[in-house]
Amino acid sequence: MIIGHLPAGYVFSKLIANKLVSRKSQRLFVFVGVIGAIAPDFDMFYFHLIDNRQHHHHTYWSHYPILWLGLLLFCSVWLPSKKSAALLGLIFSVNGLIHMFLDSIVGDIWWFAPFVDKPFALFTVPALYSPWWLNFILHWSFALELFILMWAVFIWHRNSGLR
Repeated sequence: MIIGHLPAGYVFSKLIANKLVSRKSQRLFVFVGVIGAIAPDFDMFYFHLIDNRQHHHHTYWSHYPILWLGLLLFCSVWLPSKKSAALLGLIFSVNGLIHMFLDSIVGDIWWFAPFVDKPFALFTVPALYSPWWLNFILHWSFALELFILMWAVFIWHRNSGLR
């Protein structure tokens, strides 16, 4: 997924914000959710600046689903004692986990890492074009990303009062 993570985090966070947090806390809630949606890809800094692109960035710990499930479990247990901070942790970790599911559509995710070194993906993007990203943009799965982006724009437009 190239452009879909951030708008997916926005859509999910906005859809549940009304149910979970007060009106004045919604901006922070959505912001933390969006950061959670892109947080697994913060490993791209390491990938490019330190690792010199030697390993698939989905093999780094930030792309291990067990990390996001662990954060989700921690925030779920923590929720009764510190409600507002736990809710922010929940939206952050749920959006990180959504990132894993979205990446699994056409990208390898090591769902059982670090215990099993086997990637899983629902579909494969054939390497037909150069540069590499053209293969993803011309693949049918990019239409899903555009749909998510349009959905986010629709929600933003509806909530911003622009008509």
